[in-house]
Amino acid sequence: MKHKKFLIGWIFVVAVLAVACFLVPSTANQETIQEAMKDAVLHETGRVSLFGLKNVNPGLISGMVVTAFLLVVAALIRIFAIPKFQYVPGKFQMLLEQVVGMFDNLAKSNSPHRNGFLGAYIFAAGVYIFVGTLFELFGVQAVSISGASITLPAPLSDVNGAIALGCLSYLVILSGGIAGNGFKGIGSTLKEFSLPISMSFRLFGALLSGLLVTELIYYYIQLSFVLPVIVAVLFTLLHALIQSYVLTMLTALFYGEVSEPSPKKVKAKKKHA
Repeated sequence: MKHKKFLIGWIFVVAVLAVACFLVPSTANQETIQEAMKDAVLHETGRVSLFGLKNVNPGLISGMVVTAFLLVVAALIRIFAIPKFQYVPGKFQMLLEQVVGMFDNLAKSNSPHRNGFLGAYIFAAGVYIFVGTLFELFGVQAVSISGASITLPAPLSDVNGAIALGCLSYLVILSGGIAGNGFKGIGSTLKEFSLPISMSFRLFGALLSGLLVTELIYYYIQLSFVLPVIVAVLFTLLHALIQSYVLTMLTALFYGEVSEPSPKKVKAKKKHA
């Protein structure tokens, strides 16, 4: 009975959206598709003043907002929620334990020798990517230097943010190599010199592609603004999940590879044991 009600509800929602696509008029385009896609990549026309000190890319403002939001939420959970955790977990405690446990198991399975710091990092990076990608769905507005109102993009749809996170992940991998094998670990990590570039542009390209596809749909599907909104939400959710998993998996995989003790160290430990 519950499954039938759920199915009927979904059919009703789909039917309403389909009717809305034809009844709700489309919005007029104020700029060409070339201009819209160029601005989505370079953000040349939508720069924002940073406290009156410097004109910056709106992606930087998005990154600051998302970071501040996550820090506040983390502080609230630590102060008000964690002290009330019980042996028999409630719904929120169970959800939090499952999420943390998922990243912890990912770290342990890919780096069985050293995984304490790795688990914490991939959890933080995964949450930042997920929340930062969903950030554009909320339509947070800012005023550009030209006085126009713009919607702040996802932090990692800006190439600077993606490069920063890719390089930070590479430094974490490098620290694992040093911790596991000393100076030899530096050499094994530096062999993968293209790793931060590939991680950065994989993340940037994947997140940007959803934005560009949505822009194309807005311009070339003229039924209404209902269908593009649905597509935008689906693309954003999909990218948030996939990219959170991909970057954390790659970081854990390479970290485990470079931090694995050399055969000589393993033999020496066995002799001492």
